[in-house]
Formats: sequence, C-alpha cells, structure tokens
Amino acid sequence: MVHRIFWAMILAAGLCLVGAAPAQYPARPIKLVVLIAPGGGPDVAARVMAPFLSEGLGQPIVVENKVGSNGNIAGEYVARSAPDGYTLLFGADSLVAINPHIYSKMSFDTLTDLAPVATTVITQLILSVNPQVPVRNFREFLDYARAANLPLNYASGGNGSQHHLSVEMLKLRAGIRLRHIPYRSGSPAAAAAVAGEVPIVMSGTSSGPLVKSGRLRAVAVTGRNRLPLFPDVPTIGEFYPGYEVNNWLGIWAPAGTPDSVIARLRTEINRVLALPEVRERFGAVGGSEPWITTPEEFAAVIRRDYDKYGKLVKDIGAKID
Repeated sequence: MVHRIFWAMILAAGLCLVGAAPAQYPARPIKLVVLIAPGGGPDVAARVMAPFLSEGLGQPIVVENKVGSNGNIAGEYVARSAPDGYTLLFGADSLVAINPHIYSKMSFDTLTDLAPVATTVITQLILSVNPQVPVRNFREFLDYARAANLPLNYASGGNGSQHHLSVEMLKLRAGIRLRHIPYRSGSPAAAAAVAGEVPIVMSGTSSGPLVKSGRLRAVAVTGRNRLPLFPDVPTIGEFYPGYEVNNWLGIWAPAGTPDSVIARLRTEINRVLALPEVRERFGAVGGSEPWITTPEEFAAVIRRDYDKYGKLVKDIGAKID
C-alpha cells in the first residue's frame, strides 16, 4: 500500500512538471510592430523579412503599423506588452538613441523597457528636390538655398528623426537657411516633395524608386560612401569632411522576455538576413544592406549612438514638449 502511494505521488509530481513546462516557442502568430506608416523604410524591410521569418519559425508574422510621436507610440506599445516573444518591435535607432534626448517626457525608458534582439538593416539618407526646383546637383542646391529670400521648406520624417537632425547638421556646416516641415514618417514626406508641397526632402533609401523614376532628384547622400544605387550622387561629407549620418533598424522585445526566446529569434533573424534573396530585395528598394551583429555589438552600438545624438541634440537645442 505504501509503495502504491509513493509511486502515485511520483507520477502526480511528474505530471505537474510536464504541465508547468513552457510551450515550445513559438506556438502562435507573432506580431511585428512597425513604428512608421506603410511604405517607409522600416515597413518595407519588415515586410521583406516577414515571410522568411514565418517560414523559419513555423508561425505567421503579422506586420502591424503603429504610427506617431517618432516611434514612441509603437515603442510604448511593445514595452508594455507581455514579455513572451509574441509582440516585437521593428524599430529605428532614432527611437532608442534620439527620442530620449529630444522629448521632454517619455512614457517608457528605451534602454531598460525594451530588450534588444537583433540588428537588421543599415542604410543612409538621401537629400532630394522636386524636379521643378532649378537645382541639378548639391553645389547648385547650396547656392539656391543661400540665394533664397525666405528660408526654403524641407520635409522630414518627423521632429527629432534622423531626417530632421541630418538637415540641421547640414545647416550648421553650410550656413544655409531651411525651414523644417515634419511629416509622420519618411514616406509621406517624400510624397509631399513629389507633389510639390515642399521643394526639398530628406528621406530614407526607400525613396530610391522615386529618384529612379524621375519624380525626385537626388543631390546628395549622408553616409560615408556613395550609394551603389546612385554612384553619381555625392556624399555631403565630400563637401564637409566629417559629416556622416547612417541609420539602422533592429528588432526589440519587451524587457523580461526569456533569454531562450530572444536567442531563438536572433538565430532566425540572422539566418534570414544572410539569404541572398533578402539582400537583393533590400537593395532593390533603395540600397539598404542587411546588418548582422552579435548581442555585445548591438548593445555597444545602442550606447554609442545614444551618447552621440545626446550631444548633437544639446548642441542644436532641439526639443519636443
């Protein structure tokens, strides 16, 4: 009788342990939250990657756009979600490295409330004009801006975005007057320039097809090297040494997400980024490049850019209340 009770207890304990074991991840669809409107760089990159991630993880990847406040709305949504790996942020460096300095109040801490999973894409920005503007190259652009009686309007992807700060950096270096017209993201900003609502736009490489089709005219790019997509378009750094702005995208989970889940996601993300087809698709939509880093490298990049943009925001006195 005693033996029966003993083995019954062992069996019950085993069943309890089995019942308590976490389900294999992932066991249901994963939501990938994008911080800008459809058509912008992060949205394009997320939608390129989603089907390949879905195939590797064995679950649907649902891309959802949550737009506003330069990514703060999407960031807060993910930061406040359950830390189970089923709600992820496809975000930009501006959210984690610029917003904390430029917004007087943040509803979450970008460094502690979000857990970095993996980098995805690195790219640069394109300074373009509406084709009706009498400017054919960057030198003519500078002359045109200096000769304008009133400051020329330029569109960006929002207050505090890299689109915005990169132009403010240029204004300081070149001594030109430009007036900022913020849009909700880079895609509507580029569309406004195409429509002639503003003569100038600083936008991501997702605007490359608009340049290729002649609806925008690129006059400069912001990275260290020229874009292979537009080899005849100079970098701003060729005129102002030391000027360089790159932007990158990554995936974050809510803080507290299990390490095993983050590791599984990172492995699949890096696998997808290494696929030739993904690299080709990134290049076709504007010259973005897959960017694979280790967890340590990702953490170091976040800290480096956090400090860099903190100094820049202070130097130019930018602030959003």
